[in-house]
Amino acid sequence: MEGFKSFGWYLTLVQFAFYSIFGLIELQLIQDKRRRIPGKTYMIIAFLTVGTMGLSNTSLGYLNYPTQVIFKCCKLIPVMLGGVFIQGKRYNIADVSAAICMSLGLIWFTLADSTVAPNFNLTGVILISLALCADAVIGNVQEKAMKLHNASNSEMVLYSYSIGFVYILLGLTCTSGLGPAVTFCSKNPIQTYGYAFLFSLTGYFGISFVLALIKIFGALLAVTVTTGRKAMTIVLSFMFFSKPFTFQYVWSGLLVVLGIFLNVYSKNMDKLRLPALYDLINKIVEMRKSRTLAQTV
Repeated sequence: MEGFKSFGWYLTLVQFAFYSIFGLIELQLIQDKRRRIPGKTYMIIAFLTVGTMGLSNTSLGYLNYPTQVIFKCCKLIPVMLGGVFIQGKRYNIADVSAAICMSLGLIWFTLADSTVAPNFNLTGVILISLALCADAVIGNVQEKAMKLHNASNSEMVLYSYSIGFVYILLGLTCTSGLGPAVTFCSKNPIQTYGYAFLFSLTGYFGISFVLALIKIFGALLAVTVTTGRKAMTIVLSFMFFSKPFTFQYVWSGLLVVLGIFLNVYSKNMDKLRLPALYDLINKIVEMRKSRTLAQTV
């Protein structure tokens, strides 16, 4: 939207307000309404959430949407490092190889986008990189808190986003960024508040599913699933917006698919155990010996 580039933080404020309302409504529909996670933990999660979404929304003024999505897909490696340092997790070689393949494929995708798209900007890259760092920490903190206190998804959304709303409101008030944003959006309510409501509503359902994945399966698997979702987002972006296409997108996409395969294989190594090269050679030799014996007989 023309003139909306400098109001990324206000957009995040509106988004947090909608998320808080949706979380409050869902929390009223469940029987147990108690807050299980300590307030200090929610203050940390809210700060990280503000950093993630605020920097991500602001970066859209400098990067086109596929580039932003590709960078966010690269958070597999930061999430893995966060799991090691925050939760003391250990990952096998298949997990590490999957993260590297997916990240390299996504970086290649970004390089292809930077050569054909005009709005690839260093400021946007810095903003989305900082958002990745916060996003990598928040998944592991949420996983640890939800498993430790057995909290519900609606509780996590309500308290983390409502506290984050206060953070952003104070920040915009101190920097005098609230007045111009409200004035601009009041002149274009449908294109600002209307669209914000729509993507906040769909985003809330997405957050609920992601939190369920984090609570049950862990942060790394949740990020892997959202990476697959982002691939569909990229495809839809090419359908809705006119963008040049090169075959570099195809090769980088295949590398990402290889990373996804390695990740699935690492989670099912016992069920999907691939035969070793030594075993294949022995099997071929035995088959040849049996054929020779059959011919002799």
